[in-house]
Amino acid sequence: MHLLTFLPLLYHVGILTLVYIQTSNFTSSATSAGKVCILQNSFEPGFIAEGDYIIAGIFPLHYNQEMPDLNCTYKPPPVKCNGFDPRAFRWAQTMRLAVEEVNQNLELLPNYTLGYKIFDSCAYPLTGQRAAMAVLNGMSEDDSPMCSGASPLLAVIGESGSAQSIVVSRILQPFQIPMISYFSSCACFTDRTKYPTFFRVIPNDDYQVKAIAQLLVRFNWTWVGVVRGDHEYGRFAVQGLMRELQGTSVCVAYQEMIPLLYNQQRALEIMQVMRSSLARVVVVFSAEGEMTPFLRDYMKQNITGIQWVASEAWVTASVFTGKEYYPYLGGTVGFGIRKGYISRLSNYLETVNPQRYPNNMLVKELWEALYGCSPSLSSASQLPPCSGQESPLKQHSAYLNTSSPRVAYNVYKAVYAIAHSLHNLLMCQPGSGPFKNQSCAQSDNVLPWQLQYYLQEVKFIIAGEEVNFDLKGDSIPYYDIINWQRGTSGNIEFVNVGLFDGTKPAGEELVIQEDMIMWAGDQSEVPVSVCSASCLPGSRKAVRRGEPVCCFDCVPCDNGKISNQTNAIECTFCPEDFWSNKDRTACIAKKVEFLAYDSLGIALTVTSVVGACLTIVVLAVFFYHRNTAIVRINNSELSFFILFALTLCFLCSLVFIGEPTFWSCMLRHTAFSITFSLCISCILGKTLVVLAAFTATRPGENIMKWLGPKQQRAIIFSCTLVQVVICGAWLIDAHPYPSRNTKYERSKIILECSVGSSLAFWCVLGYIGLQACLCFVLAFLARKLPGNFNEAKFITFSMLIFCAVWLAFIPAYISSPGNYADAVESFAILASSFGLLFCLFAPKCYIILLKPEKNTKQHLMGKEKK
Repeated sequence: MHLLTFLPLLYHVGILTLVYIQTSNFTSSATSAGKVCILQNSFEPGFIAEGDYIIAGIFPLHYNQEMPDLNCTYKPPPVKCNGFDPRAFRWAQTMRLAVEEVNQNLELLPNYTLGYKIFDSCAYPLTGQRAAMAVLNGMSEDDSPMCSGASPLLAVIGESGSAQSIVVSRILQPFQIPMISYFSSCACFTDRTKYPTFFRVIPNDDYQVKAIAQLLVRFNWTWVGVVRGDHEYGRFAVQGLMRELQGTSVCVAYQEMIPLLYNQQRALEIMQVMRSSLARVVVVFSAEGEMTPFLRDYMKQNITGIQWVASEAWVTASVFTGKEYYPYLGGTVGFGIRKGYISRLSNYLETVNPQRYPNNMLVKELWEALYGCSPSLSSASQLPPCSGQESPLKQHSAYLNTSSPRVAYNVYKAVYAIAHSLHNLLMCQPGSGPFKNQSCAQSDNVLPWQLQYYLQEVKFIIAGEEVNFDLKGDSIPYYDIINWQRGTSGNIEFVNVGLFDGTKPAGEELVIQEDMIMWAGDQSEVPVSVCSASCLPGSRKAVRRGEPVCCFDCVPCDNGKISNQTNAIECTFCPEDFWSNKDRTACIAKKVEFLAYDSLGIALTVTSVVGACLTIVVLAVFFYHRNTAIVRINNSELSFFILFALTLCFLCSLVFIGEPTFWSCMLRHTAFSITFSLCISCILGKTLVVLAAFTATRPGENIMKWLGPKQQRAIIFSCTLVQVVICGAWLIDAHPYPSRNTKYERSKIILECSVGSSLAFWCVLGYIGLQACLCFVLAFLARKLPGNFNEAKFITFSMLIFCAVWLAFIPAYISSPGNYADAVESFAILASSFGLLFCLFAPKCYIILLKPEKNTKQHLMGKEKK
């Protein structure tokens, strides 16, 4: 923004009718045109002092403005400033004290003195512009000739607000007058192309927003509101904060702006947003002047429960320390300017009174603000009169609180920075100077741009603190963390609870004593400000469509996934041999399952042993009665072979119980298949014998000679050998092996025996089925042969049960998982074995044990006499 932008307003502000931007044109332009510079309105400084070198101070001694009517039909009156600010008045007195100390210092600027003139900016850019134009004039209206040369001003200390500093800095730029701000922290001033003469003794806002962002993350405030003033300070601060919050878990619920010219209706709208939002933490980048009326209306609305995070512009504002503010502002946390120590300030402030400065209107307003009375009898004030010699009271902390000066300390440092720079300039030795041809500045004609060179290079110690400026005019980034707590008298006290040191490595800048903090509502627990409650371990965040990432739903992790931290973005898979626990917070080893010796395993084991024992008992009965008719007529040798095979069948089911191993897996199916093949081969041999014995009809034919004991053994051996060959090929080519099945049920590891070759497995079962079917067909053909004890009937029935069991086994085996497949196969073995045992041998045992009278050859052959 160029100065010419403000020219239409200059008449309204009341400074000059003619302004020349370039200093070299002042005299020539005015002379050639025959014109002179005429003051259009009086704007005297608040305080003034003569000296060899003049510096200016601009302070917001009032925080409100009353704008005149601008209808352009008559000369407008100047802007009227209202709302006297004792705190800013203290800053102005600190500048005066610092100048006096410099002038009394025999080592700093010896033989030279500093002078000053102090103006009021009214905390508004337009009136700040009026002050900036005024400082460029002489020490008073009577100085003449005006506009006849360069201004005697060397430097300016100001301004408070960043918006005002922008205006003042741009006005001073054409004259190359350096400016040191004590309270303007906007990051925009780091641009040296726009603000080449700007310096400051307050940290850059980039550090403040970084500190605030770290504070929000530190206390897990993920849903916050932001309120700012309508000026560059607020705009740049919010932009910086949004930049710092990128990549963090913090979201901004709303951004609201307090109008520069306060509007109550707009303020009430902002308060309604604050009241209705879930965000309980509100970050405010605003100046004291705007916050004062805003907070008054806020208190009237009786809004509580807000945790304020204050910027340095108002976190130490004494105007808010009254006890009436505590219910609404108590617990406020913010970053304040580093406090210092000014030894003489307290006594100096007590010397400022109407008796010593009877004609100073600012002192009169101070008295009216502090004591509520008017020290001037001629005043038109409605306040009661007073002497002007009243003693300072404790409640006047806005003005008299010097225990921990912060902004005032910045003003103090700014004066000393100018004094040390000017001292270095005057101490320059000819021939070693920094300017052209190594020249030095002339002590009787020091130019502002020469002083700026030394300001850039200055470095000194004050109250134990090093003061210097970087290439951008910024000072060391350091903040105190301030907490507003209730004092003994009920008022608000600023308690230091930590610090932020921008010179420290990343992550170590913020140091907070959390146990010292008192939060909003007199709470010792950190307040919660979130859009959605944190997702506990065992769940993940699912962002709601169309809403900020801080607003989410909590979704439980799927089976096999876990999250072991709060607010997990994703659930992570467990390793292959692990599974999620019930709460989905940790991976635990998967449960390993196999057909163990538990309830099912024990039942199968008992059944198997019982079956084997019954078979042995039958074998013993048959052996004991081996000479009886029923044993002899049914081929006792084959019966013994069948009982032996059945015993092995019962026992082979035990191999299916227990943890699968390399050997047990190879033994399971081979033992089962060979023993069953042996058993069916024996039954097949017996069936052939029965069929041959009853079908030999022609005399002289002796078919039985072809089915003698040797031939029977050969049939059994050859039929069993085929199965042995199949099993041998199976074991050689692709033998069964133990495997870990995690596909059927992912939460478990099922230990099972993989068949290795499915073709070989089904060939084994198919061969047993072929034997059983052949045996069934032959037995079926011999079922109606004569005789009271036709064994073919029982073989037919046993094969029918055998086939039924194994046909049912196939779908059950395929659909059963892991250890249940083993149980199904074991059950099929036992069921078919019991079927064979009972169908083949129960009738014989019945006759042997219970009907011995029928155990004769005649009865069995059906030739018994009637």
